[in-house]
Amino acid sequence: MSAALPIPVIQLLQVLTVALGAPMVTGVIAKVEARLQGRRGPRVLQPYYDLAKLARKESLAPEQASWFFLAAPLIAVAAYLTIPLLIPVLTSYGLPLGYMGDILGGGFLLSLASFVIATAAAETGSPYAQLGSSRAKTFSAITEPVVLFVVFTVALLTGTDLPYALAATVRSGAGQVIRPAHLLASAALFMVILHETGRIPVETHTGTNEFGMIEEARSFEHSGPYFALLKWGSELKQLILFTILADVFLAPWGLASTQRAGDVLLAIVALLAKACAIGVVVAVIDNSFAKLRLFKITEYASAAFLLAVLGVFTLYLGGG
Repeated sequence: MSAALPIPVIQLLQVLTVALGAPMVTGVIAKVEARLQGRRGPRVLQPYYDLAKLARKESLAPEQASWFFLAAPLIAVAAYLTIPLLIPVLTSYGLPLGYMGDILGGGFLLSLASFVIATAAAETGSPYAQLGSSRAKTFSAITEPVVLFVVFTVALLTGTDLPYALAATVRSGAGQVIRPAHLLASAALFMVILHETGRIPVETHTGTNEFGMIEEARSFEHSGPYFALLKWGSELKQLILFTILADVFLAPWGLASTQRAGDVLLAIVALLAKACAIGVVVAVIDNSFAKLRLFKITEYASAAFLLAVLGVFTLYLGGG
């Protein structure tokens, strides 16, 4: 029988799993996308090499930028690394810091990270960076209400918005997962995740095409270690959203129910496997649909919002 790990160590492992596993998930998605396009593609571990290469380069900043320009990547990464303390990453039981905030608190941290990055980009004076900043703020104003309503819908289903309690409700029986209201809310969240990770509907997540530059444009003026932090933060955000979808909404299984080291290790493997599986689905969707026109984002967000509304109606009117 493996030894029991102290609770502080398990909480630290939750953060380290997300921090160290995020680039690998990005590498898996890039590899799958390349295969779907008939290319050999980069190595799965290529994101780690890219981050290490950027970390060794010189950092530069625009003359008119303030101290906030360089502080923004640090604030964003700190916000991203706080979220794994609030959500079930490795354990099915609540950890002491897991009750510092509910799922809305995690959403606010994601919004804070996006806000500081967009603000730093806006003060550079670069037209491309300001373009990405403006678009990011505009689209956030459209999609964040959808996220809030999805959380509201799931809170109605479970009676709470604490992530560990949400996961426990879903884990209580397979019938909870296939409830129509729950499936509709999960589909709405998945649509938001596709947008937030730059896959669909309008953003070119790996290119420098002006018409699709949002995530890439915001970091246009950063360089060296600060640019590495922004790329790492984008990968962290992706894995965090995948973790919320898997461990809270759809598949909260494979989590450690004890403090034994073996169970925690299996939970790490299960999380990365589920995240990679979601990443493969995302890669297939991203390569199966053409990007929408920029002004079509409102229709896309409206569709996600409508799914969440239908979830509430199904819950109260259709027994869902």
